[in-house]
Amino acid sequence: MAARVSSTCALFTEAVGAVLSSWPVLQIAVDNGFGGVYSQQKAEWMVDAVQQYFCDNSDLEQHEVEDFLSDLMNNEFDTVVDDGSLPQVAQKVCVMFQQCQQGKLAEVREHIHQLELKRATGRAKVTPVKAPTEEEEESGDDEESMEYDEAGAGASVSSAAVKDQQPPSATATEEEDDGWTVVRRKK
Repeated sequence: MAARVSSTCALFTEAVGAVLSSWPVLQIAVDNGFGGVYSQQKAEWMVDAVQQYFCDNSDLEQHEVEDFLSDLMNNEFDTVVDDGSLPQVAQKVCVMFQQCQQGKLAEVREHIHQLELKRATGRAKVTPVKAPTEEEEESGDDEESMEYDEAGAGASVSSAAVKDQQPPSATATEEEDDGWTVVRRKK
């Protein structure tokens, strides 16, 4: 009996790891060092923290898990998750915990496998744009591009196209007598 409980606990820990490592918000936070030099270690620690949270509180609701994950992201990575992914992540973890509790280990393993496949093929990647030098700005050379690549589908946008598509400025500036610039909205 004790061996089954420990294998279930280990499988749930693996499931939490799979869910969190496939979460784009956490990927971006780790890749960009939002948690400092120990971002990767914090992400690994989060897996254990979430697993422990479930073990200590077996009757958790999805909104409680959302709050816990939100607090972890805010405290450890200075990141506020507002992309709508938090309920989905919390639901996946809750479902896998229930499946582990019910002994549906094959289903949990299949979910883990699917998440690992998704993570291997769909890693979010952002390539920054190189800032133009003064010479390039003067010559009008706009060959830089910003690329966003997720799951192998890349979209490239020319910086000239972005400049043309931006809406006109909604603010007007004027210089005050004391040298300060006041920014006001147009009416």
